[in-house]
Amino acid sequence: MATPLTDQEKRKQISIRGIVGVENVAELKKSFNRHLHFTLVKDRNIATPRDYYFALAHTVRDHLVGRWIRTQQFYYEADPKRVYYLSLEFYMGRTLQNTMINLGLQNACDEAIYQLGLDMEELEEMEEDAGLGNGGLGRLAACFLDSMATLGLAAYGYGIRYEYGIFNQKIRDGWQVEEADDWLRHGNPWEKARPEYMLPVHFYGRVEETRDGSKWVDTQVVLAMPYDTPIPGYMNNTVNTMRLWSARAPNDFNLRDFNVGDYIQAVLDRNLAENISRVLYPNDNFFEGKELRLKQEYFVVAATLQDIIRRFKTTKKGSHGRTSFESFPEKVAIQLNDTHPAMAIPELMRIFVDIEKLDWDTAWELTRRTFAYTNHTVLPEALERWPVALLEKLLPRHLQIIYRINQVHLDRIASLYPKDIDKLRKMSLIEEDGCKRVNMAHLCIVGSHAVNGVAEIHSNIIKTDVFRNFSELEPEKFQNKTNGITPRRWLLLCNPGLAELIAEVIGEDYVKDLSQLKKLNDFVDNAALIRDISKVKQDNKMKFAQYLEKEYRVKINPSSMFDVHVKRIHEYKRQLLNCLHIVTMYNRIRMNPTAPFVPRTVIIGGKAAPGYHMAKMIIRLITSVADVVNNDPVVGNKLKVIFLENYRVSLAEKVIPATDLSEQISTAGTEASGTGNMKFMLNGALTIGTMDGANVEMAEEAGEENMFIFGMRVEEVAEMDKKGYDAMSYYKRIPELKYVMDQITSGFFSPTNPDLFKDLTDIHIGYCPFQNAVAQLSLLENPKEWTKMVIKNIAATGKFSSDRTITEYATEVWGVKPTDLKIPPPNEPREAIEETVL
Repeated sequence: MATPLTDQEKRKQISIRGIVGVENVAELKKSFNRHLHFTLVKDRNIATPRDYYFALAHTVRDHLVGRWIRTQQFYYEADPKRVYYLSLEFYMGRTLQNTMINLGLQNACDEAIYQLGLDMEELEEMEEDAGLGNGGLGRLAACFLDSMATLGLAAYGYGIRYEYGIFNQKIRDGWQVEEADDWLRHGNPWEKARPEYMLPVHFYGRVEETRDGSKWVDTQVVLAMPYDTPIPGYMNNTVNTMRLWSARAPNDFNLRDFNVGDYIQAVLDRNLAENISRVLYPNDNFFEGKELRLKQEYFVVAATLQDIIRRFKTTKKGSHGRTSFESFPEKVAIQLNDTHPAMAIPELMRIFVDIEKLDWDTAWELTRRTFAYTNHTVLPEALERWPVALLEKLLPRHLQIIYRINQVHLDRIASLYPKDIDKLRKMSLIEEDGCKRVNMAHLCIVGSHAVNGVAEIHSNIIKTDVFRNFSELEPEKFQNKTNGITPRRWLLLCNPGLAELIAEVIGEDYVKDLSQLKKLNDFVDNAALIRDISKVKQDNKMKFAQYLEKEYRVKINPSSMFDVHVKRIHEYKRQLLNCLHIVTMYNRIRMNPTAPFVPRTVIIGGKAAPGYHMAKMIIRLITSVADVVNNDPVVGNKLKVIFLENYRVSLAEKVIPATDLSEQISTAGTEASGTGNMKFMLNGALTIGTMDGANVEMAEEAGEENMFIFGMRVEEVAEMDKKGYDAMSYYKRIPELKYVMDQITSGFFSPTNPDLFKDLTDIHIGYCPFQNAVAQLSLLENPKEWTKMVIKNIAATGKFSSDRTITEYATEVWGVKPTDLKIPPPNEPREAIEETVL
């Protein structure tokens, strides 16, 4: 349990985590006890830790609601252009602590909970992660929501309220086993159901041509029930909304079965409709074409567009009292987070043409000016291509619209490039090879006014390779928007010691302007700062070492280098390469136990898609190597290997602040951006990595000499692909590598099943020499120089704030301006609003 704050400590509190005041604390305690009493009267006589968590959550939520209502009132009256961020994933993690920080209540809540005799960390651990995402794409969406609220944008996140989020990963006998993530089983205090805004979504049916145009008839209806979650900005009283849709069957669903007497089956069949929002598809960077997935994708966009148009009609009226859609793109910006919400393009066209009776050309112009598209991957296996036959069955009217969009598009290409049949084939929305499919990325490009990648190198690959024909046709459409992370969660929340130390050195304004971190460069040689940065890191490592020992029963040396590789398990992310290095280090210790060796704790974590055999085998190899290394008395505490089970947002918040070395070692040209690399950098870890994704820009900002960059560049990888990769030549030429591979394939790490790892024979090179450089410079061998590099890296992190990314989207894509408007809190008059544009 935390010790109470002394008066001197209270005076030292800085406002980045809120002030401690007697009145604040007393009011919070009173509210907490009121909520707790209500729970106990309703349910039971003895409070559990979860009761205490819910009482605290409701106490903090009380401070949100008034600000939430006032923000939405302000948007209604000011009628700004609204931004809608459409994403099939929002990987939010936990909400309680993030909300306390953004409202400036953290320190007051800490003190109130202490005075009540409770442990704040224990209460925070009671909260389930909202794991409604697979990895980077969903976590990026969550960071963006935080930044949009902090920058005062009238923005909304729209997605699906999955009943089951990303699976819980268990490691049993070294193998990954998936368990359902029933994250809602105890309820969710942060959401509010809005049944008054429930909307119908149609599937199947047929298209009927009438004198009034095309009509989609005989459809099956599923209802979309919205659940709203408040998204607070940092210390500005702005609270935006994330609206997630849940599928509900209408009461007359399968009524025909009821009429013939099969009432039980009719009720059971309601699950077919409600399955739409049952579970998140657990694939990352891999397209899995299933009817249920397409239903999910259309479900979210159909409900969302109805909601957007309803809101547009209530806030913007034409001169004759009826709605005019001419101003639609001036009042509405829709960002498609990858191709998953791509059906929004034909759906908006259907609404404009079939329902609102706009002519095709006008509707198409409005649609293109409204949408923008973010591409997240260049991996061919990840690009969505839906079979025409499935679309014809599930969404027949939309397929007609897509065909017409494609015809107009191809007519334009044919006029610009006469007789170039190959270009027509490559740029068509419909792929004719084998099973006819709709290329969703092509649909997004044609139907949007802006297309962006998520790092400079990724955006260049998109323009010069993946979508080269499109970028040559409309070069002005293609942009770069390098990803970012929110410093509120990824510094203030997870690493308060470092956050407060930085504030003492350069002031607290960096929390909303991360570029101010460059001021730390003036203190790189400051002995006191070097000492304090080292102490914060060591404290974080001690805390995480205790967590690891408790959870994994492995004795951790907190003075060892914490070498961390956490992300989805995938071949291109090269956890296998890291594992080969672990075995190399193990062999070196075994062959010469008395030789100098910088102790290491290697931590690898991440989930493999349930059907991804190779990724699961990589996990099995890592856990097998860990069993051998951790139990070898010759190795002792020089080397330990931990596979972090069930890696998720709340676990990232623990491991990232404790990390010394961040592994970002994907094959150049495969990682679109990465955001974990930025989180580690901000929290004082040095990066070993390839020139891939955002690593390139991190090296530009910090200086390549302050990172451990190795491996081929994108051009070299492409050249090698042309020549062919001969793994056997490296195997024969490098004795140490050959020894490691022979150990793995011969069953040294799987004695009861010697052939277990024979599939894992791919070979990577170039990594070990740079790991040797890491050891030579390490915080144990040369701690002062290591920490200087750490300070330079932290100072260079300013570019990688999601505030910067969102500011670029706002000004260059959405046509809106961030503001530093601070909406008055509910206890102050609304007239106090004074807007200042940044």
